[in-house]
Amino acid sequence: MLKKIAVIALSIGMGISALSAQTKELLGAGATFPQPLYSKIFQEYSKKGVNVNYQAIGSGGGINQLIAKTTDFGGTDAIMSSEEESKAGAPILHIPTCLGAVVVSYNLQLGANQRLKMSSALISDIFLGKIVVWNDKRIAAENPGIKLPALPITVVYRSDGSGTTYIFTEYLAKVSTVWDKTVGNGKSVKWPIGIGAKGNPGVAGTINQTPGAIGYVELIYALSNKMPYALVKNKTGKYINPDMKTVSLAAAKGIPANTKVSLTNTDSKDGYPISSFTWIILYKEQNYNGRSLDQAKKTVELIKWMVTSGQNFAPSLHYAKLPKDAQTKALALLNSVTFNGKPIK
Repeated sequence: MLKKIAVIALSIGMGISALSAQTKELLGAGATFPQPLYSKIFQEYSKKGVNVNYQAIGSGGGINQLIAKTTDFGGTDAIMSSEEESKAGAPILHIPTCLGAVVVSYNLQLGANQRLKMSSALISDIFLGKIVVWNDKRIAAENPGIKLPALPITVVYRSDGSGTTYIFTEYLAKVSTVWDKTVGNGKSVKWPIGIGAKGNPGVAGTINQTPGAIGYVELIYALSNKMPYALVKNKTGKYINPDMKTVSLAAAKGIPANTKVSLTNTDSKDGYPISSFTWIILYKEQNYNGRSLDQAKKTVELIKWMVTSGQNFAPSLHYAKLPKDAQTKALALLNSVTFNGKPIK
């Protein structure tokens, strides 16, 4: 009898040990927009004994994976729609992690140190298929002194559900009534013209391989592939170079407590007009699908580190750090996360 009790006690003890085992890996999936930064951050964070397996499958995929509860967190450059939040069945928090720029990149052989300037009207009409050759008089008018080739324009766009697409098409929908009415904005849209490629890396690669191509990618992908990109005319009439300073200036306005804010077509006189936050998304209530308290704690600890110490890795990878106001509100949201209705401490 004593032997039987000992076996039962040992079994219970092993069960408790298994339940309280420390979480060694967290799973995430989503946006390719911040992938270079996340790769660095998660590599550094692994030194704390927790690995992060993040799959850059696009914002749409990240949202769907979180809704399906197959990941600890998602990554998105697009604020979740009311329909998506309804599918989630419980409150989702949006935690900003950095700011980045979507740039209009092209494959043209221009003169040394020459870069194209583009207004919103020019960009929208190129992507609508209304301007089809590079030596079009409208492009020439904005770029005096640049010899433009008589080369067909090949538009390249994202073929997957993408937050980068959401940012770019949101900008176009704000600046072009025609675009807003005929194409609209979203993570996936029906493009009037062009060829599709998967992910920021796919678009960057296709542009690089196609003379006369033009497309949209996150700034780091253009820089890492040594691709030229345009100065974009903002709302105040200035042609703005996308960099950490001009992207940060785009966020120089009130940020709501839930951090769900659009920065495209900014009112800032020196702000880059195709800028955006990118967010980590997670369930506010972490007790679901058999998750352990330790797993929930590790998830929150990771994201808190991302919005504090992890910010130091942003500038070297050409992302802008969170403004103080955004950081404060991100931490407040993380402090509201619960497990079984109780705050996670």
